Amino acid sequence: MAFIHSGKMDWWYQRCPKDSTSHTVSRPGYMLIVGGLLLMLALYPVLKTLSIQLHSALTGSYVAGHHSVILINCPNEQVAKDIGRSLMEKRMAACVNILPRTATMYYWKGEIQDATEILLLVRTRTSMVQSLTEYVRSIHPYENPELLSFPVEDGSLDYMAWIDEAVPDSPYIPT
Repeated sequence: MAFIHSGKMDWWYQRCPKDSTSHTVSRPGYMLIVGGLLLMLALYPVLKTLSIQLHSALTGSYVAGHHSVILINCPNEQVAKDIGRSLMEKRMAACVNILPRTATMYYWKGEIQDATEILLLVRTRTSMVQSLTEYVRSIHPYENPELLSFPVEDGSLDYMAWIDEAVPDSPYIPT
């Protein structure tokens, strides 16, 4: 048995010379690699934003989808103003339009409903859509509020830069 085992090992050593098998990564090396990967994951949002800004600055073009427009229906003007102001104060939106009362028909719990609503038109960074959606759901009086997001495909570069200035990468939440 020792002879066969020795033969297999000889075959292995012929295929993999000692120099190549002796270069293994040490524990500190693995820790460095894992730490580097974790750091890259943690910095991903910042790196993504910087790469988009660099791309726009170098090419003079817009990166499609970096900004979004969100539609939010509200039951009345006061709720619309309260939600809009709150989004602005938390720097989750660069701009909120409160559009006039509209007639709305929708299905709710198996029946057609007629109502009037006020529409908010919100401009923000696409990276903020999820946190903005969660926040609005937490303060909106509807059980299932309408929150529809549409990525911006193109537009004025100066306007898009203004949105970036007005809406930081992470929302400001006053204490």
